Amino acid sequence: MKKARMGIKRVQKGFTLIELMIVVAIIGILAAIAIPAYQDYVAKSKAAAAYADVAGGKTNFELAVVNGTALSVPTDIGLAAATGNCSKIEIAAPAGTGATATPGTITCTIASPGRLGSGATIGLSRDGTTGLYSCKVTVMDSKFYPDATCS
Repeated sequence: MKKARMGIKRVQKGFTLIELMIVVAIIGILAAIAIPAYQDYVAKSKAAAAYADVAGGKTNFELAVVNGTALSVPTDIGLAAATGNCSKIEIAAPAGTGATATPGTITCTIASPGRLGSGATIGLSRDGTTGLYSCKVTVMDSKFYPDATCS
């Protein structure tokens, strides 16, 4: 006699093409959002690291200015001429007084700036009349500033 094959269900053994295409589309959409966000995060981190490289010289810079010590190279305030984040560190002592005073600066030219923009710099500027420091940047977009006080 013949056996009846009634009621036997077929078990699915994999994913259909449409299911795989939906997963690939979801991954593509997530990547399109995540990659630019990650690149912005890396750029902001690079700016913050460069700022940290020059901020270490602020105390010695202030001591030199207050004592009237001549400043010409970064080693005068304990900084290296270049670091992993800064292709070049430059300093300029404040000059003059009153309205004609020029601010003193410690400036880092950012090495391999990428999204920050070619020639991006970050540093500290000392106001010649008040003695207050502020963060100064060039080229880069404000979303990459490491500190809210940067301008």
